[in-house]
Amino acid sequence: MEIKEKESVVVRFSGDSGDGMQLAGNIFSTVSATVGNSISTFPDYPADIRAPQGSLTGVSGFQVHIGAEQVYTPGDLCDVLVAMNAAALKTQYRYAKPDAAIIIDTDSFGPKDLEKAQFKTEDYLGEMGIDPDRVIACPLTTMVKEALQTPSNSPLQGEGINSSPFKGEVGRGSLDAKSILKCRNMFALGLVCWLFDRDLNVAFNFLREKFAKKPELADANIKVIQAGYDYGHNTHSSVANVYRIETKKKVPGRYMDITGNKATAYGFIAAAEKAGLKLYLGSYPITPATDVLHELSKHKSLGVITVQCEDEIAGCASAVGASFAGALAVTSTSGPGICLKSEAMNLAVIMELPLVVLDVQRGGPATGLPTKSEQTDLLQALFGRNGESPMPVIAAASPTDCFEAAYAASKMALEHMTPVILMTDAFVANGSAAFKLPNLVDYPAINPPYVPEELKGTWTPYMRNEEGVRYWAVPGREGFEHILGGLEKDDKTGAISTNPENHDLMTRKRQAKIDAIPVPDLEVLGDKDDAELLIVGFGGTYGHLHAAMDELRSKGHKVAFAHFRYINPLPKNTAEVLMKYPKVVVAEQNMGQLAAWLRMKVDGFVPMQFNQVKGQPFNTSELVESFTTLVKS
Repeated sequence: MEIKEKESVVVRFSGDSGDGMQLAGNIFSTVSATVGNSISTFPDYPADIRAPQGSLTGVSGFQVHIGAEQVYTPGDLCDVLVAMNAAALKTQYRYAKPDAAIIIDTDSFGPKDLEKAQFKTEDYLGEMGIDPDRVIACPLTTMVKEALQTPSNSPLQGEGINSSPFKGEVGRGSLDAKSILKCRNMFALGLVCWLFDRDLNVAFNFLREKFAKKPELADANIKVIQAGYDYGHNTHSSVANVYRIETKKKVPGRYMDITGNKATAYGFIAAAEKAGLKLYLGSYPITPATDVLHELSKHKSLGVITVQCEDEIAGCASAVGASFAGALAVTSTSGPGICLKSEAMNLAVIMELPLVVLDVQRGGPATGLPTKSEQTDLLQALFGRNGESPMPVIAAASPTDCFEAAYAASKMALEHMTPVILMTDAFVANGSAAFKLPNLVDYPAINPPYVPEELKGTWTPYMRNEEGVRYWAVPGREGFEHILGGLEKDDKTGAISTNPENHDLMTRKRQAKIDAIPVPDLEVLGDKDDAELLIVGFGGTYGHLHAAMDELRSKGHKVAFAHFRYINPLPKNTAEVLMKYPKVVVAEQNMGQLAAWLRMKVDGFVPMQFNQVKGQPFNTSELVESFTTLVKS
């Protein structure tokens, strides 16, 4: 056996929805991130609550790309495919490289399993054209049963090989048959950890924390991971060598594996702390945004208030009330919820109150593809309300960027007294990456425009500061009592007004306030001075477009890349950048919404477009092929 170093590797775990593939993938990601590897993940699971066991539609996948240096995508194809049953092999093999190692549980490839997976013969490997020499065929279910019914001094435990600290015996008296079978994913994880020379101690600690209230489950899973690791070590499989992914560049600091939804929640907490405010979240559960509600509900000790409301409208309306009361107010949802929240969002527009509306985009229209990712809400975010109702729009580029984007959206809302839409998507929200824990001291101050005490006696509700921002009079301050509402108000007195000139004035002031919000210039990467092609994108496509640019440049093409985080208002240098290059392609996971917005805002801009609406992330090789054609044309 030889240990070889690799720059990066892609692993895909797949099995039934109940096989724990998401957990196995998350633990492997955590183990890799903890040692400093760069990671990018893609959880890919069905919308079915629980599809029939062994069915083709019920397969759940989790893909992780780990690298010695920065990786931008979860990878197009995997180097190792874990297929826990016949259906997983049938549906997921298309995501494997031609020379990929494949781990299968032979106990889940019986005649009935093959029939459910629609195999025509018992020679399933031959039927799919898979070389048996690339397959690690393990009676995984049998091995798990043996591991959990064997004393700790069994050879399964190995000697000196990442030895497990578990000392007790786990048998039928401790776990029932169903619980034992649920540990199968940990055996596969242990085998993968052996293939890539991972230290198991991080996985052990993860499980002890996850099952802190059920230590017998933690012990059982730890024992099974160890058994899987030892199986790989003791059999010395010839299918694949053991690989090591070393970290070559790492900024000193503390790191954790974090999902986009968790990073978003932490960004809101950090902003509230910096502003010295309570954080309020009014929300209604909806895939794929619910994890933000779950995460924030854990942090009452930090002054976080979470309310699970009866519907989307109430979630947003309660946040508007919390904002009026002086909190950093947030409401979270996905595309269908934005439709329902639009009236309450408009209320925040006319009342000029700070509010962050989180839209974790998913496939549509209607219920659409609840567990899949798209960028199809952009025009809804920009225009999906009645009347002239301008609202800033920010889009996060990656799981870790969700923290930065949430902080920036909160700062913008609080300092400019406006609702702000923060757009993420299922890909970045459920995906994870190695996150360097930030120091809040390094982040810019957040200074809400509180009404000065010296205006007491002369202040009216729509009096503005020098930047045209309405002063914030938090209830409880004597002399600043006031009411706000959804009817148009007089600019001078704050009283209800239907005066035509006043309405025109207020409309223009609300628009001017948004237009004047300062945002960073659009950054251009790559061959910024002499590119033949500029690639343009926004949101969660950042990694794939960056990787496509890198590959094109490695082939000698002159290519640049510009990615929008701030979509409304646009950076001031937008027109300068877009009109500089002979060819510009706007790539997005919709039918051309960003391209339409840019054409509207930049005179004479006529881009080429790359559009897909598959509910899946871009494929880097497809991008490279398409962009190569554009460069050569």
